[in-house]
Amino acid sequence: MNKFTLLNGLVAPLDRANVDTDAIIPKQFLKSIKRTGFGPNLFDEWRYLDHGEPGVDNSGRPLNPDFVLNQARYQGASILLARKNFGCGSSREHAPWALDQFGFRVIIAPSFADIFFNNCFKNGLLPIVLSEEIVDSLFNQVRANDGFELTVDLETQQVISKSTDESFSFDVDAFRKYCLLNGLDDIGLTLVHAEKIKTFETAHIKAQPWLASVI
Repeated sequence: MNKFTLLNGLVAPLDRANVDTDAIIPKQFLKSIKRTGFGPNLFDEWRYLDHGEPGVDNSGRPLNPDFVLNQARYQGASILLARKNFGCGSSREHAPWALDQFGFRVIIAPSFADIFFNNCFKNGLLPIVLSEEIVDSLFNQVRANDGFELTVDLETQQVISKSTDESFSFDVDAFRKYCLLNGLDDIGLTLVHAEKIKTFETAHIKAQPWLASVI
């Protein structure tokens, strides 16, 4: 998992509440047994004018010119600004995979669905909860300023607007913050203790050698 420390990123506004995980990555794409390749199908039913299926070459598909992520001014955005209850619906981990593989590292919203919120941290995304008033203000700033960027500093837990020099504090669980700062997912956390695990296994087999044939 990639480390997250400081991000200066272009902001894309998704001005919809209650965006569910089936909208983030439609159900037909869950057939894949891989953890990669979901970025081109992020928000598939909103981004394209036809029906998408796994394994289809997306380069020739007709784009919806009205969808925000297809607009030229938001190309390369790494921060998604959203409305309340983002990530509701089913618990598919493919949703944060698709967001990450599209290029987003941060999602800012007034609230998130619990399972989606937890899955983000496990996959290197930083979901930030800010008040509806602040989110409204940020939406206005994005619309008014082409190329609007934010700085997200995880160490100091600050979101900073380059346009106004305003800064907004956000809360994050200390353990989740540690994992993101160090790029540690569940497997990475285990591997931190690899030497201790190896030492234990060696001593365990030495004390009970008959287990070696079972293992």
